[in-house]
Formats: sequence, C-alpha cells, structure tokens
Amino acid sequence: MSTSRKTKADTTAELRKTVIAALEELKAKDVREIDVRGKTSIADLLVIASGTSARHVKSIADEVVKFAKKAGVMPLGVEGEQEAEWVLVDLGDVIVHVMLPRIREFYGLERLWTVGDREPDVDAASAG
Repeated sequence: MSTSRKTKADTTAELRKTVIAALEELKAKDVREIDVRGKTSIADLLVIASGTSARHVKSIADEVVKFAKKAGVMPLGVEGEQEAEWVLVDLGDVIVHVMLPRIREFYGLERLWTVGDREPDVDAASAG
C-alpha cells in the first residue's frame, strides 16, 4: 500500500513540464529555464521565452495560462497583456516571462538571475 504524496519538487517539476509543453505548442523561441531556488523566495523556477511579435507573445502567454488551468493550477497573476511586449505569468513556484527579443535583450533577465552561479572555490571559501 503506497501513499502518493506529492512533494513541492514533484509539483514544480509537473508545472515545469506543463509550461514547456505550452511554449512548444505555440513555437516560443529561445526558451531558457533558470533555477532560482536559494536566490529568492518568490519562485523556484523562471522560464523565459521570446515571441516573434506582440501578438505571438500574448498568444504564448495565453497558452501557458490555458495549459496551467488544465493541469489544475490557477495563475496568481498575469501582467503586461495590454502591450504584449513582455507578459509575465505567475504560477507560484514557476514564473514565466514571454518577451519580444528586443525587450528581452534590454532587460537581460538571464544575466540578472545567473550572476554568480559558478560554484565558489571551496579552498578559498574556507580559508580565512
């Protein structure tokens, strides 16, 4: 008799798969996942993707919302749909950013969230 109790990691992994499926469905470009556990308490994973036009960006974000709802996850918020240059879909443990390439390049979220990701030198860290 096994209990099928889901951990937070399991739920986040399932939500990640749902998000990736939605992005693939509408052919999002340059999809990048960034693990932000230990860097912030707002989420475990950021998913950043590009659309080819404002209409494409909005459609991709709408698809993410649709797939999440089908999976039983209600978005906590969706921002930027009006302009659709950068739409943020907050799914709790996973936050999805869908952006036009020029907006993505300008704000550089990948650079922001991956600064210092290299493991520190253990000997240097313990010396002193």
